[in-house]
Amino acid sequence: MTTGISELLAAASREAAPVVRGLRDDQLGAPTPCAEYTVGDLFNHLLHVVIGFQAVAARKEADFTTTPDYLEGDWRGRFGDETARLVEAWAAPGADEGAAGSMNLPARTLGSMVLLDLTVHAWDLARATGQSFTPDPASIGALAALVDEMAPTARQMKVFGDPLPVPDGASAFDALLAATGRDTGWRAPASA
Repeated sequence: MTTGISELLAAASREAAPVVRGLRDDQLGAPTPCAEYTVGDLFNHLLHVVIGFQAVAARKEADFTTTPDYLEGDWRGRFGDETARLVEAWAAPGADEGAAGSMNLPARTLGSMVLLDLTVHAWDLARATGQSFTPDPASIGALAALVDEMAPTARQMKVFGDPLPVPDGASAFDALLAATGRDTGWRAPASA
């Protein structure tokens, strides 16, 4: 039986939430494994994706052309609220069936795309801020298939970097990260 995308998103949200709660204000300007993003920028991007993909699940259009600044008020709490709404949106009957979005992709593929962001960017934020992160194991297989399928297009669009080598015996998650162009040995600079 295939695990529903909402169940995978719920598990990924549970793993990402402690990382977001652990982000300190003095770390928001620190670098991340995503060279173009600081911790604050990456949080804003991730929350914007989470909010946007609620609309995608409901077959509405989402605007990803600009990313608002969400770093005000209880932004850590808002992340938990918005990921709960994301899970609810993808649990709605038919949300992961048929095609959706402006690219008219299979809805389950789109749900997997937000799952990838939620999982990989939680790792990015954890790595940038010296926190631990363990992804939900049930998601890794689905995400590996997605990355294999989408990688050529994602690299052309500069969403993924070139794949990096992984040592023998590397975990499936390390292989997934390397396939997106991430250096699994990346560490925050000592001053971050």
